[in-house]
Amino acid sequence: MAEETHIAAGQAAAPAIKLRHINKAFGAVQANRDVCLTVVPGTIHGIIGENGAGKSTLMSILYGFYEADSGEILIGGKPTPIRTSRDAIDAGIGMVHQHFMLVDTMSVVENIMLGAESGAILTSSVAKARAELERLERDYNLDVDPDALAGELPVGQQQRVEILKALYRGADILILDEPTGVLTPQETDQLFRILDSLRKQGVTVVLITHKLREIMAITDHVSVMRGGEMVADRVTAATSKEELAELMVGRKVLLSVDKQAPRVGDTVLSVEDLTYVDRAGVARVDHVSFQVRAGEVVGIAGVSGNGQSELLELLSGIRPMTAGQVDVLGERFSAARPLDPAAMRALQVAHVPEDRLRMGLVRTFEAEESAILGYHRDPAYNRGLFMNGEAIRSDCAKKMADFDVRPQAPALKTANFSGGNQQKIVLARELSRGPRLLLVGQPTRGVDIGAIEFIHKNLIAMRDAGSAVLLVSVELEEIMSISDRILVMFEGRIVGEVPAAQADERLLGLMMANAATEEEALATHPGLPGAIAVEPE
Repeated sequence: MAEETHIAAGQAAAPAIKLRHINKAFGAVQANRDVCLTVVPGTIHGIIGENGAGKSTLMSILYGFYEADSGEILIGGKPTPIRTSRDAIDAGIGMVHQHFMLVDTMSVVENIMLGAESGAILTSSVAKARAELERLERDYNLDVDPDALAGELPVGQQQRVEILKALYRGADILILDEPTGVLTPQETDQLFRILDSLRKQGVTVVLITHKLREIMAITDHVSVMRGGEMVADRVTAATSKEELAELMVGRKVLLSVDKQAPRVGDTVLSVEDLTYVDRAGVARVDHVSFQVRAGEVVGIAGVSGNGQSELLELLSGIRPMTAGQVDVLGERFSAARPLDPAAMRALQVAHVPEDRLRMGLVRTFEAEESAILGYHRDPAYNRGLFMNGEAIRSDCAKKMADFDVRPQAPALKTANFSGGNQQKIVLARELSRGPRLLLVGQPTRGVDIGAIEFIHKNLIAMRDAGSAVLLVSVELEEIMSISDRILVMFEGRIVGEVPAAQADERLLGLMMANAATEEEALATHPGLPGAIAVEPE
């Protein structure tokens, strides 16, 4: 009731943001079409939509990265032309980008004042910035050490610095673009408490996210974009994840993964003391041991940068191991007998890399060429000294139909497909060969909700067909819904294992942050095997 009163009171004032009939085209592509949006002051307003829906373009117009072709922007009820980011900052708008814009070698206070120095004498400017920073931290519960180097702060603290930087420049409207993508569940909870504090202090927050759970948890209102248009506005308390998903995609979407208990077979992958030390002498993968069996999905959870990427690259043969051994389908590999991608493909091991553009596709290739990368020496694609173009094109067309790649145009350049459809090309190439072991990293990164549903169904189908699947993802919902067992990595080590059916975000978050040992974390979940009766810290 208090929240309803708060919103009702806010609605009596002029809108914090009002966009009228915004249009923006890039050549023949109409990114925003007649978009109208009203954001109530002192609220958290979510904007969701599939890839290419136009939400990022709209926020880029609001923050001055782009200028609208037509339409009007009103801030606080007043028409406000915004042609540059300086115009937006002067209008009280701040933006926290998904990838932080901090200088790692500078202190927090230096990052805060960078570009907003108040005078020619730097010492005086720093003193004023420090005093203002202390006030902002006190007013908004944003505690950060002003003298810490930005690059040495945890990710959650770096995000606080970005928020403080916007507030320091006088922002009373704050845009956050996918703010939880690199946070643990505990850091996400802390961010939500900060956003709630900002809301109570009268700051208006616009939240761009693809995570429906977060929309439902923190926003007051939510707007849905599809195909460059605004298709719905809802009071969050009066909608549901299911309705929002349907509005985003234009059809009903299965949000949960429908799967049966696994039929587990023989061990397909056995890893023992696998170690990788980089050129700087840092152990990125540190004595890692585990097994994956046929007919199961083993998920690896962890905050990005804790060795998961290197682990997948080691197992696919892209990186050389420093020590340890890997047994794949009866073949043993070690530093003396290294893995390589061709050997893995010969053993029917498929690899969906985390970065599809860097390692999975060639942007300048036609889709039909990208669809056979790594398998281009297969006799089915060759005709003596020349490639069999007809067979390659026919094969790609079938893959596109089977995996719902849009448009179904084998001759189209890979770069001209959306991110979600590029991902489907990679998945079609790897999954269509029926691998006995599938190594898959971030399968739904940058993919819209309709494609996520499709990809998850295909991964479960692979498992049910008897393949062993090793899944790396920073999305805990994905890890918990797809996996049968979950391993947690921290600083290159496996710090625990949890049955997926008994895992939750709090338990995994504790382990991901190394805030507790496996036993201590399990103690807070007494239903799990081996739990011990101690009080959590």
